[in-house]
Amino acid sequence: MADEPAPEAAPAPPPPPTPAEILAADAGSLPGVISTQIDKGEIVVLAERDALYGLMSTLCDDPRFAFEQVMDICGVDWPEREERFDVVYNLLSVSLNHRLRVIVTTDETKPVPSVHGIWPVATWWEREAWDMYGIVFSGQPDLRRILTDYGFEGHPLRKDFPLTGYVEVRYDEDRKAVVYDKVKLTQDFRNFDFVSPWEAMTTLPGDEKVHTERAEEAKAKG
Repeated sequence: MADEPAPEAAPAPPPPPTPAEILAADAGSLPGVISTQIDKGEIVVLAERDALYGLMSTLCDDPRFAFEQVMDICGVDWPEREERFDVVYNLLSVSLNHRLRVIVTTDETKPVPSVHGIWPVATWWEREAWDMYGIVFSGQPDLRRILTDYGFEGHPLRKDFPLTGYVEVRYDEDRKAVVYDKVKLTQDFRNFDFVSPWEAMTTLPGDEKVHTERAEEAKAKG
């Protein structure tokens, strides 16, 4: 009697979804969510700007999410895009021990709804995003600078902001006050080879004479 072929083993059942996958699926079903993904183990949600406040309220109050804390709000500048700014919210659920990142986009003029009514600490982060990037938050009653001076011009973390800034601050002895002046570079930039910058520094006129005089003074002192 010929040997009968062994029956094929039944395919293994798919593994159960991970907690991150369950959370991403639940978040993806909420109104205002454009897309969700898991990036390096972290759940990232791209959301509609105008639906942000309702979405954040749900993420805070719904027991499936219970994000009691907003740990950070920051900006990212993409100058080549029509809506150049990402506003990134990093949320933490202490009770459920999970995290979520929510991202909305905007530009220099379109306001982002403030979430200070959900998490009062958001005022600090929104002020910082306004100061550094010029991102406007509607409904924020205290939108003013927090890291730069009140008379500062521009927003330092925009990628089109000059590295030297527009103005500099100095103390004027005649006026006995701190004053603002246009930035002045007091000397030309020196050339470096980026391997040994101090040895490769370009010698300026008169430097050799100064070095010689200092060497003679040191020799005379013994």
